[in-house]
Amino acid sequence: MKSFAVLMLVIFTSFLLTTPAAAINADDLPKYSKVYDDKSDPFKDANAAIKLAQQTQRNVLIEIGGNWCTWCKKMDAFLVENPEVYQKLHNEFVLLKVSVSDSNENEAFMKSLPPVLGYPHMYVSTSSGKMILSKDTAELLVGEQYSKKQWLAFLNKWQSSATKG
Repeated sequence: MKSFAVLMLVIFTSFLLTTPAAAINADDLPKYSKVYDDKSDPFKDANAAIKLAQQTQRNVLIEIGGNWCTWCKKMDAFLVENPEVYQKLHNEFVLLKVSVSDSNENEAFMKSLPPVLGYPHMYVSTSSGKMILSKDTAELLVGEQYSKKQWLAFLNKWQSSATKG
């Protein structure tokens, strides 16, 4: 009986060691990480994202776009179709989606950022709110498709040093 308990402990421990970081469930993400919301206050959402980033020692990835944006939809679909990239993104960054649209350009918030070159556009901020990158997402494309390799290289390069393994 004792050897059975030891065997079960070894199996359980090896399972824990070989299982990747906890899978991120989209339902558990804050609303600002899931959707572009015209009615959302980007300053309030940014403060919440920075607070979460501080608590979890992650950087904030700010994604500027909208529900009208074809490339934003393609990027969202790419992330859903590439769970390794999706999980890495949410494990190592706090994602803040900020909507810009004809009905709400979020002008005051956008003035606080470097100019957008196109949509979607991304910024990386530290958990203290320091902007460290402005990035055109076209750089994550190979041809007309988002690239898993490009995305993973981007995430690895810009993640917080606290989350690097």
